[in-house]
Amino acid sequence: QVQLVESGGGLVQAGGSLRLSCAASGRTLSRISMGWFRQAPGKEREFVAFISWSGGSTYYADSVKGRFTISRDNAKNTVYLQMNSLKPEDTALYYCATKKSGYGLGYRVGDYDYWGQGTQVTVSS
Repeated sequence: QVQLVESGGGLVQAGGSLRLSCAASGRTLSRISMGWFRQAPGKEREFVAFISWSGGSTYYADSVKGRFTISRDNAKNTVYLQMNSLKPEDTALYYCATKKSGYGLGYRVGDYDYWGQGTQVTVSS
């Protein structure tokens, strides 16, 4: 049982940066892999980034590679998503989630169990 709260979203111009945070309560994240997803209006929720419980393994959607960085601070029970060189197509509601142990590779919504309520990121042209 875990509760996740995302923060750090906002309105930025194209080319700008934001750092999203995902703070957990109810359970420590030190042994839980985490992911970031996003969902734009009228579209399916899509994978953005993954980080293993130790932070030793990360991977990203092709659309954000080289621009976004996922990280974690287990002592603070928080996961981050640093977003640079933002584009209008990055506009979406961003969610963090805990990955199910033994459920897939982490690319799919179904690989995760607990979700935050999301934080809105809007990138203007």
